[in-house]
Amino acid sequence: MNGQPAAAPVPHPFTLRLALGLVGVLIAALTSGLNDRVSDIALADVRAALGISYDQGSWVIAVYQAAEVATMMIAPWFAVTFSLRRFAIGVSVGFAVTGALLPFAPDFNTVIALRVLQGIFGGALPPLLMTVALRFLPPPIKLFGLSAYALTATFGPNMAASLAAFWTDSVGWQFVFWQVIPPMLVAGVLIGWGLPQDPTRFERFKQIDLFGMLTGCSGMALLIMTLAQGERLDWLNSPLICAMLLSSLALLLVFFINEWFHPLPLFKLQLLARRNQAHGLLVLAGVLTVALSGSALPSAYFAQVEGFRTVQFAPLALTIGLPQLIIAPLVAALLNLRWIDCRWMLSLGAALMAGSCLMGAQLTSDWARENFWMIQIMQAFGQPMMIVSVLMSATSVVLPPEGPFASAMFNTVRGFSSVAAGTLVECFLSHRQQFHSHTLLDQAANRPWLMTADSAASASRSAPLLPDGSISSVENIGHFSTLVKQQSVVLSISDSYLMLIGFATLLVLLTVWLPKRVWPPQTLIQPVTHTPRT
Repeated sequence: MNGQPAAAPVPHPFTLRLALGLVGVLIAALTSGLNDRVSDIALADVRAALGISYDQGSWVIAVYQAAEVATMMIAPWFAVTFSLRRFAIGVSVGFAVTGALLPFAPDFNTVIALRVLQGIFGGALPPLLMTVALRFLPPPIKLFGLSAYALTATFGPNMAASLAAFWTDSVGWQFVFWQVIPPMLVAGVLIGWGLPQDPTRFERFKQIDLFGMLTGCSGMALLIMTLAQGERLDWLNSPLICAMLLSSLALLLVFFINEWFHPLPLFKLQLLARRNQAHGLLVLAGVLTVALSGSALPSAYFAQVEGFRTVQFAPLALTIGLPQLIIAPLVAALLNLRWIDCRWMLSLGAALMAGSCLMGAQLTSDWARENFWMIQIMQAFGQPMMIVSVLMSATSVVLPPEGPFASAMFNTVRGFSSVAAGTLVECFLSHRQQFHSHTLLDQAANRPWLMTADSAASASRSAPLLPDGSISSVENIGHFSTLVKQQSVVLSISDSYLMLIGFATLLVLLTVWLPKRVWPPQTLIQPVTHTPRT
């Protein structure tokens, strides 16, 4: 082998059988994403049932995410080597088995071990969806396949809150893990029946990038755990965080140097010289960050200000999640029209996201669920418009033999960005809440008249009366402190919406400057690398 990508395999005719095989891969990938978010949301119930402390519970989430993202780096390589069908069936079965065993874990160490295994199997599934879409779908429907991949970022995460509430409130906490078993069994059957069986390519082990696998996966796993645990352990004030961060950066630096020169790398970094590919990775990270304005911020408001449980605000997330089944294919159909430029579709989606954030920035403590409906509807259209457009632009410069490289890079960026974006918003909310809380308390202490008659009355109405009919000053102060805390949360969420407007604006500027015009796959235009800028 000379280290160059193999010639593209002979295309398989697109039949109903193959289509059902692709549906199986889609079900598996969506189930993987749902499991990650559902177990995160239902963590408190799981901790209580398994007797795990808060600190231990944070590691249950961290190790899963670390194993998941690290596996995304290597899954396409192993899928090509062992064949797509065998590899997909194997990881689907492994994912279901670990989910079945988790509720029976006898101790914390067993829980951690099973979560790492489940993260490895779960992280291998989303890259397979992009790989099969790029390989098996004929040009006229390729964008519909990419819109199905976009569902893993738009549909799954927004369905998780409702599922988590349903399992924990109505069925049983065990189903937080057992929920994966039925869909994975269906996915395994469809994959085994529908996907064609490629020959194995064990000769690739002669050029295996073992050094890259060790340095890249280790570095990414350590970086993910640093992000997941940083706020809890006070970042650089923690020796553990410092050690993990420095080790991860050193390992990833060595990994990227190795990938540039290796004859059969995991990441083909030379693809970044293609402007659309570089733009796609940058914008994908930005979209996942801005998308938190439709999930994390409303959840924070209702949980911390209104005191709602998950089941009470889960319908808001459904407003974004369920319409994706229609909106994502609709966006793909529009982008299949030659006269529609995906750059402007992306920019329009970013404008909708920025507009929804601008509305959210007007948040007050009087808002109810009805105030969020228009914000969520704008998000429901904006998210798929951006993600499907990014996928169309970036994959247009990828040749069929380069599909596994693109899949590894895209999914690793997607997995890392989801964790990093969540950490960014969480830290921003926390620090802005502290800032506003201190500011409000300082102003109240220095200028007592700022405690208005309305806030005093609010505190008085809810404060209990003493036997002589007077109001306890201690209770009054306590209720005033609660009002300050609620107001600081509202202001911090408003600030977060404004921050995300900045991200959306940056994405538009990148789209205007960096990518070149591309056309739908079926139009047979010359590759974008040779097309003049329009």
